[in-house]
Parts: sequence; C-alpha cells; structure tokens
Amino acid sequence: MMMNRKDFLKTGLAAAAGLGYGANLPAMSESQTAATDAGQDLAKYRFHPLHRFSNDELVIEREQPGRPHEGKVLAAIQPHSDDIPIYAGGLVAKLIREGYKGYLIRTTNDDAAGTGKTRAETILNNERDTHGVAKALGLEKVYDLSYRNHNLHEVNMQEITARFVFLIRMLKIDTIITYDPWAPYDNNPDHYITGTAVEAAYTSRLDYPEQLDVVEPHGVSERYYFTRRGPQYINRIVEITSHVDTKVRANMVNVTQGPGGHSGSELRRRLADKGLKLPILGDTDETADFNYIKHIMLDLDSEAQRLTPSDREVGKPFGLEWAERYYYRGPIRSEIDDYIKKSAVRI
Repeated sequence: MMMNRKDFLKTGLAAAAGLGYGANLPAMSESQTAATDAGQDLAKYRFHPLHRFSNDELVIEREQPGRPHEGKVLAAIQPHSDDIPIYAGGLVAKLIREGYKGYLIRTTNDDAAGTGKTRAETILNNERDTHGVAKALGLEKVYDLSYRNHNLHEVNMQEITARFVFLIRMLKIDTIITYDPWAPYDNNPDHYITGTAVEAAYTSRLDYPEQLDVVEPHGVSERYYFTRRGPQYINRIVEITSHVDTKVRANMVNVTQGPGGHSGSELRRRLADKGLKLPILGDTDETADFNYIKHIMLDLDSEAQRLTPSDREVGKPFGLEWAERYYYRGPIRSEIDDYIKKSAVRI
C-alpha cells in the first residue's frame, strides 16, 4: 500500500500505523484516542510554526472520572517558580485529581528573576511563590535544589543527575513533567539543562549504588515534556478543560515573576488612570487577575507572553475547549507475551 505525501500529511503519521509504524507503542486506554479517529484535518495544525508532530501517533488524553491513577506518584520539575504553572499547570491539576500524589522540584533559587529590594529578598519571594504554586496545584511538598538562576550550565551535570536519581528513588516517582531536553531554540540554559538532567536520571536507574543503602531502586515510567519556544515534537494533546481554573490560580500566586500574578489588576489600574477600562477585567483586583491570566495570558496574548500557542487554540482542532501539548515518552509494550501465546507448542 502506498500513500502520497498529501494524504500522509492530512491524516498524520497515525495513519501510517497500518503500514507497520508504531507497532511497539503501548495500547491506548479509553480516555486516550488517536487524533485521526474523529476525522480531524491535521495538516493546518501540523504546520503551525510552534508545532511539529513526532514520529509517534498523536494521542488525545482526555479527562477521566474517578481516581484511575490512585497510588501513582508524579514529580513536576521546573528550573523557575513560574515554569510549571505557565506550561503544565493543567496537566498537573488533572493528574492530581485523577489520583496521583505529586511533588514540585525546583532546580534554581530564582535569585536573578522577579521583584525584591535585594537578591536575598528576591530568593525569598520566589520561594514563597513556589510553595503557593504547589498548594494551588494540590502537590504534597516542594524540593528546592537551590542552584543559581541562569547559571545551571556552570554546575556539573552528574551532580544534578545524581540528585534527581535520589529523589526518584526516595519519592518512588512514576511520572515526570518537565522541559523537553531536545527542543530547539530554547535559549535559557536552566530549561534545557534541567530537562537533560531529568533524561539522564531516567537512564541512570542502576547507577549510584551507594544510594541504595538508604533508598530502593526505582524507575520512572512516563515523561511529559513541554517547551516554550520554537518548534517542538509533540505526540500528546492533554485535555485540561475542567482544570484550567486551577491552572489560572496557580499562576495568580506566582507574583514575583512571570506574566501572571497581579498583571490583570495592574493593567486595570493603568487603564483607570487614563479613564479607560476593559470589561473583561471586572470590578475587583482578584477578578482582574483571574480573567487576565485565563483569557489574555493563556489565550489571546499567549504567544507573546508565554512563547507558546494559546491553550484554547491547542484544543480547538480536537473539539477540546482547553488543552496543553506535550512530547510524551511512556513504556513500550512488549510483543513477547502475544508471540508466546500464538506460537508456543507443547513438548
């Protein structure tokens, strides 16, 4: 069977699965559907300047009722206090609602980012915001590695990796959400080095045997990678419609840095000084901050403020009101059991 380029682009690489590609991918659950199942035309979405599909089938991960992930543990890993709420707050809130226990890990102390009369005050302000983000998203605890902001490239990669391996083992982390270590054009070393150290920790499950005197071996099963700039390979669209307000509130408490915080109330005051108002900002500071983040930062002005497409626009081609995009790496389903079942003979 041959497929011309036009048909290939229109249906996405998922259509090529019938030709034998992606045979080792894990089976999709009922909450996960291939994007092509609903007949979406993916050609336009595929060539958005900030989107590129990976060689895997594009999967839509929908919200699930109940707590299907009870007993699992996630780590949301960020270099700065605003990264997870800006890019992955919806996914984190979704997984926590569905049964995960979660932890927030920050690699830097944010000493050069945000407001504060002194560097020490800036560090303290960002630390408070980070704990506020964890609370808003329902996470259990924050672990700060406290490296200097925008200086991770001066730290030995092996040191960061070893600390991640220890935390993975101690907390028994199953799923990690962090920056894509392979995304091009992210010019912030804290982003790509954090992601690279996470990826190295994933492949270091049997390393650092001295740690095993105090923790047991443990391996990560899933990684959700996000990015903020330039094209990214993506293979998963995650529905966050029921959790977008939680994502908004996580950005509201991040007041020291980032595009959220009090941006809405500050804009409302600036406009009032000129005798103007935006009705969407409402009549109170809280309403202004909430609506600014939800409708401007996450949607209308997303590409300028977050360097990533609108969460509303990401979901639109797939019939979702709000969604986030990821490069997902999960377990590869083994074919050996099926082969044995079909081929084994008695002796």
